[in-house]
Amino acid sequence: MPTRRAKIPATKYPVERFTLDNGLRVVLTSDRSAPVIGVAVVYDVGIRSEPEGRTGFAHLFEHLMFQGSENLEKLAHFRHVQGAGGTFNGSTHLDYTDYFETLPANALERALFLEADRMRGPRLTEENLRNQVDVVKEEIRVNVLNRPYGGFPWLTLPPVMFDTFANAHDGYGSFDDLESATVADAADFFRRYYASGNAVLAVSGDLDVAEATALVERHFSDVPARPAPERPSFAEPDLTTERRTSYTDRLAPLPAIASAWRVPDPVTDFAGYLPYVVLAEVLTDGDASRLVERLVQRDRSVTSLGGYLGFMGDPFDVRDPTALLLQAHLPPGGDVDKVLRTVDEELDRLATDGLVEGELARTQARMATHLLRDTDAVLGRALRMAVLEQQRGEPGLLNDLPRLVGEVTDEQVRAAAATLRPERRASIEVIPGGAK
Repeated sequence: MPTRRAKIPATKYPVERFTLDNGLRVVLTSDRSAPVIGVAVVYDVGIRSEPEGRTGFAHLFEHLMFQGSENLEKLAHFRHVQGAGGTFNGSTHLDYTDYFETLPANALERALFLEADRMRGPRLTEENLRNQVDVVKEEIRVNVLNRPYGGFPWLTLPPVMFDTFANAHDGYGSFDDLESATVADAADFFRRYYASGNAVLAVSGDLDVAEATALVERHFSDVPARPAPERPSFAEPDLTTERRTSYTDRLAPLPAIASAWRVPDPVTDFAGYLPYVVLAEVLTDGDASRLVERLVQRDRSVTSLGGYLGFMGDPFDVRDPTALLLQAHLPPGGDVDKVLRTVDEELDRLATDGLVEGELARTQARMATHLLRDTDAVLGRALRMAVLEQQRGEPGLLNDLPRLVGEVTDEQVRAAAATLRPERRASIEVIPGGAK
């Protein structure tokens, strides 16, 4: 018998799209409720795009994009954004790199000038390169090498699951690769991937569409036209035999385990992919979820548990190949094999018996709440729309995501659970080497 459906509210953010003659795609969404704007530029280049011998280069280049540009000296970007009362940042993902600002609405032209200027060309000097290599190395020391569970599982699990360099390598990069990078390498990377035809600009918030369009054209139309590079296929066959490995973390005080299973293509098979997004939440979201109730509360075989789609945690900004991940930390002396057996039991139980009354509706309501909250702020909206345009050509899908999540059925979730078999699983175990 089908369980009660969740009643999901909808958003109706307006979407204006156009493309400049140089290939830059633009998305505008007006919201006059507060005098704030979010500006995001997304380039279709990420960790998977790095060539062999240049691990960490996509992230290093993100740093270089803040070191001055065609008409602006080093630190000028920081000064102009903060001087207008705004905030800014950038981030590197598997499939894209983004740059973004939140500003008072009257600073829109300032933000557009800044982003257009570095789209024309960042200041790629030997001094800037060496300085930022040192910054990235320090970031690796802080976030990975000298931190308990550093890189677990987003850096440690892909090489277990995948065989190709693009999908398996360390996206933070090796010190050797970073230190051997040259200004010529950086210039080539910029010419290839930071093309106007490989980018999306999204602006959300307190804007007049006609005025914003004119400003975008004024500042971006003379950026030299370069087409997007052809994106290679990163496809790999699914696992047919379980893969599992372990490593000792000298700083970790307790054992941990992470497992992943391949899922359908999130872009070309979105309908097949969505049930796995919901399944991850059914299994792990909140105290009433399947695996939290069983492993944390009843068996006490783990102390914490999480589940999500994509190695960086956002199910709606990834391309194929990707995976559903479960990760757990165990108490002292915890039994990893028992935890994996229990996960298999719960997946089998869900696939066989289905969901209980209200379980799916509760999960979908929570998911919709998170989706609505994440795009309530103008910057969250701009970033989500930019990536949806970049990967799908559908920025308006933002309005439909809560509804689509709410339309996933019990049977679809059961069928998804049935595919998470041990022979399709890749796992990485952390053996504690830290303080007892």
